[in-house]
Order: sequence, then C-alpha cells, then structure tokens
Amino acid sequence: MSTSPDLPHPERSEISLTTVLFALSDPERLAIARQLVDGPLDMAECHLSNPDVPKSTKSHLMKVLRTAGVVRNEANGRARRLSLRREDLDARFPGLLDAVLSAEDDGPKP
Repeated sequence: MSTSPDLPHPERSEISLTTVLFALSDPERLAIARQLVDGPLDMAECHLSNPDVPKSTKSHLMKVLRTAGVVRNEANGRARRLSLRREDLDARFPGLLDAVLSAEDDGPKP
C-alpha cells in the first residue's frame, strides 16, 4: 500500500506576517481557511465558490496556504487532510486569524 508523501510545512518561527496576509488575500483561499475553522477536513470536502475550477488550481490554492503556514496538509489514507494552524498563527500573530477570518468582504467599491 502506498502512502501520500509528506509535504513540507514551515516551522512556527518561519511563518511571516506578509506571507500569511498574502495567502489570505485571495477570496478562494480565504474561503478555504474559513471552512477549516470548525476543524480539519479532507481536501475533497473543501469547496470553492466556483465548482468548475480545475483540480490543478485548487491544488495551487492549497499549496499557497500550506507554504504560508496557514494550513497543515497531511496524508489521510489516500486523501489529504487539511487543518488550520490556529495554534501556530495565534502564537506568532495574536488575534490576526480571528480578525481576518471574521472580517466582512468589503471588496472594491465602484
């Protein structure tokens, strides 16, 4: 039985504010992070606002979140399990995650 490879994740001390803010600045990535607030989900259970987004794009969104230190992406059998790195983010930037995840979308006004 083959297992999925371990993916690299930044150590808590390596998580930077600008990288986290960049990762959460995209509406789709922010939506994924918000889905993980109540606990881990299999990657297949995380949905995007546009269901026609290619699998490769969804994978890229997940990679940006993982490499920024926002989520942990671990093998779960043949699937991938995503979890929010709340403890690490709260330790590095107290209150940031709650502020960003609970903010209303106030996109550009015409």
